[in-house]
Amino acid sequence: MPRMRAAVVGHVEMMEFVRVEHVPSSGEIVHATETWEEAAGGGAVAAVQLSKLADSVAFFVVLGAGELGRRAKTELEGRGIVVHASFVDAPQRRGFTYLDDSGERTITTIGSKLGPRGHDDSLTATARELATLRRGSVELDALVASAKDEAEIYRQGDLSPEPRLVVTTSGALGGWAQPGGPFSAAPVPGPVVDSYGAGDCFVAGLAYGLAAGLDTSQALDFASRCGAAALTGPGVHAEAVPL
Repeated sequence: MPRMRAAVVGHVEMMEFVRVEHVPSSGEIVHATETWEEAAGGGAVAAVQLSKLADSVAFFVVLGAGELGRRAKTELEGRGIVVHASFVDAPQRRGFTYLDDSGERTITTIGSKLGPRGHDDSLTATARELATLRRGSVELDALVASAKDEAEIYRQGDLSPEPRLVVTTSGALGGWAQPGGPFSAAPVPGPVVDSYGAGDCFVAGLAYGLAAGLDTSQALDFASRCGAAALTGPGVHAEAVPL
């Protein structure tokens, strides 16, 4: 297979992960069994996944100029990612994620998203960034939306020109591709640790699969396996899934 270079344009959240038996209800106190912090968010997760698949990955991101933003850059570079960061005089977005015994994640973000203002063989994006995509008016090879998350729903006509492929995911139920029809979720290759970043690993896998020349069905299968593998590790976790 020819060497492949990948690029991600996205955002970073410095995320504190807290493992608990269950997410506390209003007024309840729960005990954390494990905590850690790492550079996370959709852009960071996609870049980490692509670093496991492509020969190189460049990550274009806007970061806060303070200690948190610079720590995020250093951490991602330590994972083999070439980070092209613009530092701005604004607080670095951060967050707090509960991980419960079922592996589900419950996320609170703190602060505004710092994103870009303003072709490779495959241009893939998520419906989470519709406002940015509208300003760009670029035809996407693929757009990934969610059937569950209101912030990531895509409706026909939301973008002009329309993406060539729209994929709507629904977790363990699989999803629907237009064109293409329904597809199944991949089996999880081990015990579920948590679900953080699984959707973003799916997006990264889809972009990689399409750029590698897979047809839509094959690329969706590969993306599903990337998303499933992400479930088997803590926090920002990705695997070198074979094509």
